[in-house]
Amino acid sequence: MKLQPTMNRAAYAALSSLAVAAALLGPVTDAAVAAPRPTVAAPTATPDAPRPALTAHASVDSVRASQQFRIEGTSEGLPVGTPVTLQQKQGERWVDLPATVHTTARGTYGLRVVLDLVGRNELRMTGGGAVSPVMHVTVLPQERTLLEGRPVQVPPGQ
Repeated sequence: MKLQPTMNRAAYAALSSLAVAAALLGPVTDAAVAAPRPTVAAPTATPDAPRPALTAHASVDSVRASQQFRIEGTSEGLPVGTPVTLQQKQGERWVDLPATVHTTARGTYGLRVVLDLVGRNELRMTGGGAVSPVMHVTVLPQERTLLEGRPVQVPPGQ
């Protein structure tokens, strides 16, 4: 029977710690020491692109039915030529009206509007993912005059 050489605790501990150190450090070569690792620049933080925005202003607060007025506004963060559409709140829904213009190189837009819906109208402009604040324009019934010069109110549609 052959006897196996035994290792005392001190020798085993020294050998174990040497093996752990070698595993952590890895092989060290002249090339690894001479050539530094290339560094990668951390990506620079880019500011978020501004959210598209629209402003809108009606030229009047109230108007007679079928009387023309203007809506003008500015755009930010929208490309030149972006279509901008007038919307009117009807009940609980916003409805596109047949009034679309395009933004200019200066970021502005303007359009002429004629409304026939008598009462307080809620209007806004939309385009390019942006929505303007709501504008209020009150549309009053049309007025007709008699020969005597006194105004007479006529209901819409007559």
